[in-house]
Amino acid sequence: MSDPFRGRVAVITGGAGGIGFAMAEAFAARGAKIALADLDETAMDARSKVLRERGTEVLCVRTDVTKRASVSGLAERVFQHFGAAHLVCNNAGIAIAGPLLQMTPDDWRLTMDIDFWGVVHGVEAFAPRMIEQKQGGHVLNTASMAGLVGMSWLGVYCAAKFAVVGFTESLRRELEAHEIGVSVLCPMIVATAITANSMRMRGLEVPKAVAEPEQPPAGALRGGVIGAEEVARRVVRGIERNDLYILTHPEQRELLRRRAARLDEAAP
Repeated sequence: MSDPFRGRVAVITGGAGGIGFAMAEAFAARGAKIALADLDETAMDARSKVLRERGTEVLCVRTDVTKRASVSGLAERVFQHFGAAHLVCNNAGIAIAGPLLQMTPDDWRLTMDIDFWGVVHGVEAFAPRMIEQKQGGHVLNTASMAGLVGMSWLGVYCAAKFAVVGFTESLRRELEAHEIGVSVLCPMIVATAITANSMRMRGLEVPKAVAEPEQPPAGALRGGVIGAEEVARRVVRGIERNDLYILTHPEQRELLRRRAARLDEAAP
């Protein structure tokens, strides 16, 4: 079996930081060429410099995943520059926390536009070309543990991420015949700047403490915090094994068992 990374082209939205850049570093270490897509051109340029200094070929494309035309433009640039795309990571996302009944229409729209439609736009732009090039490949969609288990204070986020999980499960079935693997990444808490970035996207001032305007009650968010590099390591392993679900925390097992037990009890 050929190496799924060496000499291949990896496209990563939300690639200028956090999990996105950690994946870029992990793929590059395995010999992949990297296309970074992000709204933050300054951060993207800085990250690309790090990769280039290590000998990686990098393309940076400013991309707004909420806009279909922007993601289509990303695909055009990638195929013009590299001639192919083999690993597409639809990773850009935000997280808005707060009681469901306090969420505004703008909160719903922004979350769905980035977290769900960003994934759809990425698949629409790249999957048909990946099928045409007949070189296999892999699609990775970033969801969350909040896409597998409902959580208080994360209802809007859960709705978007549950949609990503269902979309990915269906996509895997449809791309299997084309030898294109599909995975959904479902991490728990990861040490990234998603809180600050989400506040900026909502037009809110980010305080020095980088705290949400309101803090979830104790117990709403559970599990330890891990680094983005550990998530990337698990992503590499998951792609190599063609896992559908890529999980990150040992605490997830018990939460998923409880959900499965409730479903089993409800079945007639």
